[in-house]
Amino acid sequence: MSSATPTPTRVRRLPVVGALRLGRPSDVWFKPALSVVAAVAPPSLLLVALGRLDLAAYTMAGSLCALYAHHRPYAARAKVLAWVVLGMLGGLAVALVTASLTRNAVVLVTVGALLAAVQKAVCDATRVGPPAHVILTFVSSATLFVPQTLGQVPGHLALAAAAGAWAWLVGMAPAPLRPHGPERRATAQALHTTAAYAETARGGEESAGARSAAYAAVHAAWQTLLAARNRPSTTRRALERLVVRAEVALAAPADTDPARLRAWADAVRGSGRVPRTGDPRRDEGSLGERDELVGVAAERAVAPRPLWSRLGPLAPLAVRTALGCALAGYVSLALGADRPYWALVTAASLYQANLTLTWSRAVQRVVGNLVGVLLFAAVTPVARLGPLALVLCILACNFGAEALIGRNYWLGSVCVTPLALLVTELPGYQPTGELVTDRVVDTLVGALVGFAAALAVTDRRAGRRVERALTAVDRARERAARLAAGPASTPAALEAARRGLAAAVVDLRATADAAAGEWWQRALPQERVVLAEQAAHRTLAATVRRQGLLPDPGTTSTQTHTEDTSP
Repeated sequence: MSSATPTPTRVRRLPVVGALRLGRPSDVWFKPALSVVAAVAPPSLLLVALGRLDLAAYTMAGSLCALYAHHRPYAARAKVLAWVVLGMLGGLAVALVTASLTRNAVVLVTVGALLAAVQKAVCDATRVGPPAHVILTFVSSATLFVPQTLGQVPGHLALAAAAGAWAWLVGMAPAPLRPHGPERRATAQALHTTAAYAETARGGEESAGARSAAYAAVHAAWQTLLAARNRPSTTRRALERLVVRAEVALAAPADTDPARLRAWADAVRGSGRVPRTGDPRRDEGSLGERDELVGVAAERAVAPRPLWSRLGPLAPLAVRTALGCALAGYVSLALGADRPYWALVTAASLYQANLTLTWSRAVQRVVGNLVGVLLFAAVTPVARLGPLALVLCILACNFGAEALIGRNYWLGSVCVTPLALLVTELPGYQPTGELVTDRVVDTLVGALVGFAAALAVTDRRAGRRVERALTAVDRARERAARLAAGPASTPAALEAARRGLAAAVVDLRATADAAAGEWWQRALPQERVVLAEQAAHRTLAATVRRQGLLPDPGTTSTQTHTEDTSP
């Protein structure tokens, strides 16, 4: 491994236009958009019928849990959604009890900031998201400033819990229709991304970015398939074989047919039969068909890392969140704001994996909120026609936010801002000019103070995490190379070593990218990272060949068959 001296970090340019550039919408943008409407509408309309729309803020807290876990298999989604509902209820309980015990605004802001930091750390450690901690922080911070009595707390929590249970049912509703939908989408994404990488390799213009994206997509597909720890079905085994084919393509992109990968991806994305690939190892006689996914069974039996070990590296982000949210709330109070939680939530929404991404999110948040207040001013006359009109406007904003936020965060914020302003009118109408002015001021305060706090709290551990990731890749590469060279290596050991090395490479790239966007730190060993990735990819290719996964040159055009995947 080279020990080349790292290149000093240059002064960074702060992106503005690039942060606002629109991307492609998510393949499943309509799922969270429709889910949140289905989760919010029945409780809200019931309260309209009962004449108690003032309680809709509590039911909406539970309903918003329907935004989570749409990319997870249904067995895993059931658990994740349950934990999200419990986490929402926990934050809401703390907020309601605090609000019932004190009206001191400084205390309320402090509690809100601490809750935001905890929610940020836990959501990042467990990778719950999108929308991660922002929804939970919005719910807990807003309810901190709603006058309460201790006697009201149980009833308000019961409303949120009932709506949360309904949101859980909404999230699980597609399971009978497409029981393997999330796994299919993840597999299709892996195949499509690998096909794009193979095209660059076949054209003689191999792209490191395309390769990293392909490895990340394949790794994500494995994580999705492994998230369902129940007994594998016929469909899931067929999907696993397709991901194996994507891994083979990564090892030998120049010998891969991208059109074939895309054809498989298109077939998987639908609701028909899963394409069945031939088993190249059976043809070569090196391993039996039953050994094909032996590494998958081994990985499925591995317990996840304990939560405490994942929280440690997130300490700087948690401190940034707590400090930034608290200072934003205090400054808002000093300016005479009635709703300092808007500034608090704005600050909480900024914090990303590094300072560069945090800056981009600050730009997106400010632009989205400024356009959003104009939209609120436009829809206010309609929303004030009556309680039903108000609920319908809230539903439209919910749908628009989830439909657009995948293109860019600022575009989704255009609908999130009027949604938050309309929610304040559930107990009664407020002066429009005052709401708009307060929201603009609090947005600017939250963005400026929140980003200043991010600058003040540096992440000095970023470089050490890159060094640890490099060490992990070196060890995984040495193990895989040793097993690939050993004539007596078992199929399970080879599969586990290959998957372990692939996961280490993905983690190294993610760690290096996150560290590269961090400021005020020592220069990073970029050359060592590139050399480690190149060596790991060569070892992965050698391991794939040792396993007999690569077909003979004349077999790449073998026709595929289909397999009935009905239960």
